[in-house]
Amino acid sequence: MIGVLDYGCGNINSVIRMIEKNGGQARKVGTAAQLSEIDKLIIPGVGAFDHGMHELKDRDLLKPLDVFAHQRKKPVLGICLGMQLMCLDSEEGEQQGLGWISAHVRRFDTRKTPELKVPHMGWADLKVIRANHLLPLGEAKVRFYFVHAYKVEATCTSDVIATATHGEDFVAAFERDNVMGVQFHPEKSHRFGFMLLKNFMDIPA
Repeated sequence: MIGVLDYGCGNINSVIRMIEKNGGQARKVGTAAQLSEIDKLIIPGVGAFDHGMHELKDRDLLKPLDVFAHQRKKPVLGICLGMQLMCLDSEEGEQQGLGWISAHVRRFDTRKTPELKVPHMGWADLKVIRANHLLPLGEAKVRFYFVHAYKVEATCTSDVIATATHGEDFVAAFERDNVMGVQFHPEKSHRFGFMLLKNFMDIPA
């Protein structure tokens, strides 16, 4: 069973529908007890960094999430804001992130390229740079739908599994052990999104 975290910040129903269309089972989870009943977790996200962290704190989810990811070592996938919350911090706010990945979240810099449109919205091709659980490595072309004004800057480049380009190359996806994050929205990315979520579903739990 895959849990989709309900913390008031994501396209929960869209993610659940895509998993079900892929032949999987998914449900909303929002408490420590519910987290203990699932095998994998998706943290969706739309909105601001500080709001997301406040919601996790207000719902007493910080420790249960750490237990799920680091003690039980279950597969976790962060989507967009969900990916950014896994990092250390963000220029968007003052809260500390979950700190699962050594990375900082920065706004796209328009000082050198004033014509750059921020937020970055639309489809973009990915460059997959190493073997991973989510994305094919090789000649296969993969493209996803993005909506974001902030990007992840990873301290440890070995965590990065794919990049995309918007004025500059940026981290489109990372993976460290059982913790994975994607800056794009699989639930809005049609067949590419189905492919990625199916790959996540197939990871041994």
